[in-house]
Amino acid sequence: MLVSKTWVQAVALVMLFGFTVMGLLAFRTYTDSMPQPERVVDPTGQEVFSGDDITAGQQIFLRRGLQQYGSIMGHGGYLGPDWTADYLRRSAEYALADIEASGAPDPQAALVEEFRTNRYDEQSGDLEWTELQVEAFEANQQHYAEYFGSVTTQYGLIPEAITDPEEIHQLTAFFGWTAWAAAAERPDLPYSYTNNWPPEPLVDNSPTADVIVWSVLSLVALLVGTGALFAVYGRWSRKLGWHGEEAPSISFTQPDDVGITPAQRATAWFFFVVAALFLLQTLVGAAAEHYRAEVGDFFGFDLAQLLPFNLARTWHVQLALFWTVASFLAAGIFLSPFVSGREPRRQHWLTYGLLAAVALVVAGSLTGEALSIHGVDWAKGSPLFDQQWEYLDLPRVWQVLLSAGLFIWIIIIFRAIRTRLKTESRVNMPWLFFFAGLAIPAFYSVGMLAGTDTHLTVAEFWRFWVVHLWVEDFLELFTTVMVAYIFVMLGVVRQRIALGVIFLDVILYSVGGVIGTMHHLYFSGTPVEHMALGAFFSALEVIPLTFLTVEAWSFLQLGSRQEASSTSPFPHRWAVMFLVAVGFWNFLGAGVFGFLVNLPIVSYYQIGTALTSNHAHGAMMGVYGMMGVGLALFALRYLIPERLWPDTLAKISFWSLNIGLAWMLFATLLPLGVVQLYHSVSEGYFEARTLAFVTEPGNAALEWLRMPGDLIFMIGGVLPFLWIAWLGVRHTRAATTLDVPIEALYTELEPAGSQASRPESTSYGSDARVGELDLRASEQSRWRSERRDDEGQGDG
Repeated sequence: MLVSKTWVQAVALVMLFGFTVMGLLAFRTYTDSMPQPERVVDPTGQEVFSGDDITAGQQIFLRRGLQQYGSIMGHGGYLGPDWTADYLRRSAEYALADIEASGAPDPQAALVEEFRTNRYDEQSGDLEWTELQVEAFEANQQHYAEYFGSVTTQYGLIPEAITDPEEIHQLTAFFGWTAWAAAAERPDLPYSYTNNWPPEPLVDNSPTADVIVWSVLSLVALLVGTGALFAVYGRWSRKLGWHGEEAPSISFTQPDDVGITPAQRATAWFFFVVAALFLLQTLVGAAAEHYRAEVGDFFGFDLAQLLPFNLARTWHVQLALFWTVASFLAAGIFLSPFVSGREPRRQHWLTYGLLAAVALVVAGSLTGEALSIHGVDWAKGSPLFDQQWEYLDLPRVWQVLLSAGLFIWIIIIFRAIRTRLKTESRVNMPWLFFFAGLAIPAFYSVGMLAGTDTHLTVAEFWRFWVVHLWVEDFLELFTTVMVAYIFVMLGVVRQRIALGVIFLDVILYSVGGVIGTMHHLYFSGTPVEHMALGAFFSALEVIPLTFLTVEAWSFLQLGSRQEASSTSPFPHRWAVMFLVAVGFWNFLGAGVFGFLVNLPIVSYYQIGTALTSNHAHGAMMGVYGMMGVGLALFALRYLIPERLWPDTLAKISFWSLNIGLAWMLFATLLPLGVVQLYHSVSEGYFEARTLAFVTEPGNAALEWLRMPGDLIFMIGGVLPFLWIAWLGVRHTRAATTLDVPIEALYTELEPAGSQASRPESTSYGSDARVGELDLRASEQSRWRSERRDDEGQGDG
C-alpha cells in the first residue's frame, strides 16, 4: 500500500459524517417541509382546489417545460417570471385594492394579517383561504389563461401554449400553493415556510435573522478554513499537492509508438459524437440567448413557433450534460487498458454498444422533450415523452436507460481492469479509479427519487443530489483521479504523490461539498437547519478550490519540468493546458462566482437571476467542459497518426474556448447579474424578474455584447475541436493484437554507469521494473514497424 492508513481513515470519517447529516436532513425534509393540503377550501368549506390539483398542476408545469422558462421558488429558467413571486405579488395587489376599497383603517396591516396567518389544519389536511385569497386565485387563474393562451410568441413560448381551462386551473393551484407557503408563517415561528422568500414588502416578507446570521457565520467559516489551509500547507507543503522533485528523468514514448487496443480505437467515434453534441449545444444555447436580446424576433424569423425558449434551454442544458459525461465515459474506457496493461476480447463491441445506447438516449430524450413542450396530445402523460425536473428533464424511460447505461459503462471498466484489481490494495490507484467511476452511476440514479408527482420540496432535495452532489463532488472526484492517473502514466509524478493528491482532494471537496448541497434548498420549503448547514458548509467548498489555485503553478510546471529533462518532446501540451484551465475555472467559476450566490443574504435577492447563470456557465463549461475537451485531446493524440496531428488547431481551440467563455461571463452575465441584483434589492424581486426588465434596452445591449465572444467560442473553439475529432474517426491508427502487452508512455533514463533504483511503474498498471517488461526490445521494434506498415496501407 502506497498511502498512509491515516488518509483512508480521514476519508472514511468525512464521508460518514457528511452522509449521516444528509440522512438526518432527508428525514427532516420528509417530516417538516411545507405541507401540501388535501383540500383548499373557502370560509364556507367549499373546495377551491384539491391536493390532486396541485400535483397535476406540477406535472403540467414540468411537462410543458415551464421550469425551463421561468422558475418556481427560485429554481428554473431566467426568461420568464418566478411563478411563486408572480402569484404572490398579483394576489397581494388584488387583495390590497379590495381592502382599500372597503375603507379599512390600516389596509397594509390587514393585508399582512390576511396572508401571513396560517389556517392549515394538520389533522384534516384542509387549508382554509379567506374570501380575498379565493378571489385573488380566480383573478390569477384568468391572468394565466390569457398569458399561456396568447396567440403570439411575445413571451418566447409557442402560441396558445396552454388553453385547456382545467389545466389552467391546476397550474394556478400549483402556483398558488407555493405562494401561500411563501407568506404563511410556520406554526409558532415568525417566518414563512420558505424563510420569508421571496422578498415582498406587501406581505411583510423580509430577510429573517437566520438569513443574516448564517451569512455572517459562512464568511467566518471561509476565513477560518482558508487560514487553516494555508497553515497546514505552509507546514507540509513539500508533502501535499503536486510536486515533482522525486520524479525521474524520462523519455516520453511518442504516440505513434504506443499501441492502441480495439476498444481504444472505438472511442474515436465516442469523441466525434462528443464534439458534434458540443456544437449542437452551443447552437441551441445561442438561440436561447437571443431571446433575452430580442424576445419576439430572431433576425426576422419567428423562432418560437418551432424552437421556443423553454425547448432551446432544455436542449442546451441536457446537451451540456450529455457531451461532457460522454467524454468522461470514453476517457474511462480509453484509460482502462493503460491501467490493466491488456484488454479483454470483444471489449470494443461493448464500447460500440454503449455508444449506440448513448445515441439512442440522446435522440429519444430530445425528441420526447420537444413533443412534451409542444403539447402533442398523444404524447401527454407517457413516460417516453413527459419532461421532468430541470437538469433531470429526460422523460422517465430515458432517465432509466441512461442510468442503466452508466452502470453498463462501469461494468465495461471493471471487465477491463479486473485482473489488475486482483493484485492491488483497495486504496491504490486502480481501485480508486474504479470506485470513482462507480460513484457516477450510483449518484446519478438518486435523481429517480424525484418524480413528477413527488412533493415539490422532496423532489428538490433529491434533484440537487444530482445537480450538486453528483456533478460538483463525484464528477470532480473522478476528474481528479483521471488527471492524477494520466500524470502517473506519463511519468510526470510518482504514484505515491498522485495518491496523496487524490485523498487530500476527496477530503477537502467532501468536507463542504456533501452537506453544502443544501445551499440550493434555502427557500424550497425545508426547515431552517437546511439553510444553516447548507450555508456554513457550502462556504467551505471554496477552500479546496483555493488549494487548487495555490497548486496551479506546481501543476503547470510538472509537464514543462519533465519536458526539459526528457530526450523526447512532451506530446500532450494542449491536453495539459485544458487541465490547467480546469483549475482556473474551478476557482473562478465554481469558487468565486459560486460563493457570490451561495451566501443566504445574497441568494435571497438574486436566486434565479443572471448571477446564477454566470456561476453555472463558469462552473459547468469552465470545469467539466474544459475537462471533457482535454480528455478527448489526450486520447485523440494517440488515435491520430503523428503526421496528421493538428497541433495548431488544438492551440486555437484552447484559446478560443477560454477567451469566448471569459467574454460571455465578464461582458454579459456578470454585469447583467449585478444590475439585476441591484434592481431586486432597490425595486423588488418581482420587478427584477419581469420580462420587461430583462429585455429593456440597457440589458438588451449587454446581451448583444456577448455575441463576439460567442462567435469566438463556436467558430474558433468548437469547430476546430470537431475537426480534430473527425480526424480521429477518419484516420484512426490500427489496433494492436490483444495478446501483446500495452507499451509504457515513458521510459526512465539513468545516467551512464548509474545503478539508481528502477521506477515504481514503467508500464500501465504495473509496478514491475523495466527488466520485467513482457516484450523484448527487438519484439517492440518489429511490432512498431508492422503497425506503421498497416497504418500506411489503411490511410491510403
